[in-house]
Amino acid sequence: MKTSIDVILREYDLALLEKNYDRISILVEGSKKLNRICSRINKLTNGSILKAISSKEFEKKSCGDVLTLSFPGGIQAKYLDLVKWSNLGKPNDARKAGVNLAKSSNNSKVLVCCDFQKYSKELITGYLLRRYEFSQYKTIENKGLGSLTLMLKNPKDFEKPLSEIKAIVDGVFFTRNLVNEPANILNTREFSNRLQELSKLGLEVEILEEKKLAKLGMNALLGVGQGSANPSKVVVMSWKGSSKKTKPLALVGKGVVFDTGGISLKPAGGMEDMTMDMGGAAVVAGTMLSLAKRKAKANVIGLVGLVENMPSSTAQRPGDIIKSMKGDTIEVINTDAEGRLVLGDVLWYAQEKYNPTNIIDLATLTGAIIVSLGHENAGVFSNNDEFCNSFLEAASQENEGAWRMPISSVYDKKLKSRLADMKNVGGRDAGAITAAQFIQRFIKKDMPWIHLDIAGVAHTKSESTYAPAGATGWGVMSLNRLVSEKFEHNK
Repeated sequence: MKTSIDVILREYDLALLEKNYDRISILVEGSKKLNRICSRINKLTNGSILKAISSKEFEKKSCGDVLTLSFPGGIQAKYLDLVKWSNLGKPNDARKAGVNLAKSSNNSKVLVCCDFQKYSKELITGYLLRRYEFSQYKTIENKGLGSLTLMLKNPKDFEKPLSEIKAIVDGVFFTRNLVNEPANILNTREFSNRLQELSKLGLEVEILEEKKLAKLGMNALLGVGQGSANPSKVVVMSWKGSSKKTKPLALVGKGVVFDTGGISLKPAGGMEDMTMDMGGAAVVAGTMLSLAKRKAKANVIGLVGLVENMPSSTAQRPGDIIKSMKGDTIEVINTDAEGRLVLGDVLWYAQEKYNPTNIIDLATLTGAIIVSLGHENAGVFSNNDEFCNSFLEAASQENEGAWRMPISSVYDKKLKSRLADMKNVGGRDAGAITAAQFIQRFIKKDMPWIHLDIAGVAHTKSESTYAPAGATGWGVMSLNRLVSEKFEHNK
């Protein structure tokens, strides 16, 4: 399924303004002094631009907002989009402009004039991110996503930046597609097959099946999936863009393809949304795709634990005691607290097998984080201030909401078990924190670690900053930036 549009780069040419485009989008400053493009269109449309920017409606708009003129006359375009801009504009203003243009473009043939815009890269990033739809299962006629022609003074100079943009956007879209898929399609087998396909991009992909997982002692992960007809798997994706001597960054994702809660069954209302409980694994996969497509000069290992949490005669029960790969015993109090069991085993395996320099896990882990932070921020937990601050800065630069949450040994008492080394839940209060405390027990001493609880940001009921309602792809851009700025070598 095609989810992104092709971008055509054209040299700066005023004659293009009179060609057959459905929409023409131009950037204008809030003044009566017009650049050459604006002057040309203003003349062709009998002064429509000057009239528009002198209006109170345009005056009220902020940088990056759009005023659309319908059927302006004098040009073939049906719509003329005026993007309010200022020399004081910031990168996120340019992304906002791109998003606003994309939301109105539908399946149009669009010409965007960016000749004087210093944030052209950001504008196009915003545009492409928002021009996404998931319509694979709709039987109505698909009219397509339209096309985008980008007019620049030096289009050849933009070829490399555009290639990088596409690599990142492709990773975001890959993540969104995975999260949006229904569980009857994206079971553990199909998920692993799609990840295997990434080997075509230069990633090394290894799939660990149940026999191998049992031999490794991943009983915590296997316990989650033992009630399902779909086999549990761990998929390892390796990108080797740096020296063999360079230790990798490890990314670990929770991949519960559907979460009923198991024997601790969830309420029926809203259970359909549990197709998104593999969001952490999807972000890891999308990030690995982006790194491969842009040929990042870094060593990164992406590991995802793929399971399905189902109630059946073979399902794990509340009260069961299991032994993790690490060797710790866990009393399962609630089978709906399954993601941390998956992560525990995969995190330990990642450290034992690959000895990474740093490790990040991502999971749609707790409803408690949504209560705390809503759908605007992911919860960030870390044992290392420098590493954590690097990620928070990357997330801020990409305008992906992230907020640091506390971890402390004072919460460990909530995980004490009478029968085993620990329980898998710590009670209702501080639920996101005790989940992080549980996961931290599977992080080796002195290993810089970040836990990202993305339950509130991976999938939303209404549109988010860069996406329509549904899967957001949150995290791919932030992780890509983090890798670029902190883990790439020989750039």
